[in-house]
Amino acid sequence: MNKLAEFHGHAEPAKWTPASPPRAAVAPLPQAVPVKAKVATSRRKRAFDIVMALGALLVFLPLLLTIAVLVRVETPGPALFRQRRTGLNGVIFTVYKFRTMTVAEDGDVVRQATRQDARVTALGSILRKFSLDELPQLLNVLKGDMSLIGPRPHAVAHDEAWSKTVPGYDQRFRARPGLTGYAAVCGFRGEVRDPQAIIDRVQSDNEYIDTWSFALDMKIVWRTLPLIFGDERAY
Repeated sequence: MNKLAEFHGHAEPAKWTPASPPRAAVAPLPQAVPVKAKVATSRRKRAFDIVMALGALLVFLPLLLTIAVLVRVETPGPALFRQRRTGLNGVIFTVYKFRTMTVAEDGDVVRQATRQDARVTALGSILRKFSLDELPQLLNVLKGDMSLIGPRPHAVAHDEAWSKTVPGYDQRFRARPGLTGYAAVCGFRGEVRDPQAIIDRVQSDNEYIDTWSFALDMKIVWRTLPLIFGDERAY
């Protein structure tokens, strides 16, 4: 039984914990892989994105304004961090996040955040721990750049590097990137410490797309809720 089949099979949230997949040997450089036709999209999914993103923005507006002010007060610079990411069908878009670092990298080389990263501000560490820095991406959802659920978008510099070494990497662009996703609830989020970590993440992203359903999206939303209040990979 694969990871996604096991995920589907657990109806009781309290009894489900994602199993760690076997650590296979690092795959060789990928050959040309034909992109499958299936995509994780539908009118109902898009309608859900719009309604929920708009509602969340209205509910969290006071919090968003408060965080923006605190970010500006803590360190010099803009409240929002903007960075190029790759979206549906490989289209580049600008993602919005609250600034959590003293730097704003968006070039040919982008260094991932690491545990106890000196670039992360005191407020930024709190925002990152509870994923509050991701809230401005609700604007990306409304614009249609992103979905609430889908593969997490990476910096363009990382896409260019990983697409050369990870089998099936480009196939994850068959869906809009998401604020959360199947790979995230299976524990494949955060810092990529070794090649197998990104291979596992991409395999999970593509499994999600290949077996997508609206019901699966709802289960992922449910599994995401506990992570908001504390995920050891969020730093």
